[in-house]
Amino acid sequence: MNSPKDFEGHRLERGSLPGEAAQDVLLEEALGNFRRSVHTWSEAELNRPRAVSIAQRRWSWRLATGWALGCVLVLGGASGAVFERHQRQAELARITAQREAAHQRELAAQKVRADADQLLAKVNSDVSRDVPDAMEPLAQLMDDDGIQ
Repeated sequence: MNSPKDFEGHRLERGSLPGEAAQDVLLEEALGNFRRSVHTWSEAELNRPRAVSIAQRRWSWRLATGWALGCVLVLGGASGAVFERHQRQAELARITAQREAAHQRELAAQKVRADADQLLAKVNSDVSRDVPDAMEPLAQLMDDDGIQ
């Protein structure tokens, strides 16, 4: 096919060829201009400076890291509180058990003392005999009038 600029060795100008050939040449020229315009625009778009949104990714990682650290702090505080409460309850249970054991020992000691006192009283009553008063034999010698 012949180039749009050259037909039988002559440069084509508007109106130099009859009807269809002139329209073909004009169409080819318009398409060529459009093609150059598209290439120029594409090249300009390719070479223009672009803004990169890396900061947004960093921000999202910072945000996620901040939330993660915040959650770790909250969980650490909560677990510390639970651990402290558990330790306090264990200490109170140990103190209560010690008091109960001391109370039981005191009750056992009191019972032993009471049993010992009862045993001593029984032994005392079993061993002892009635001893007359010092003046009783003289009183028996006296009669009811007071005369000997």
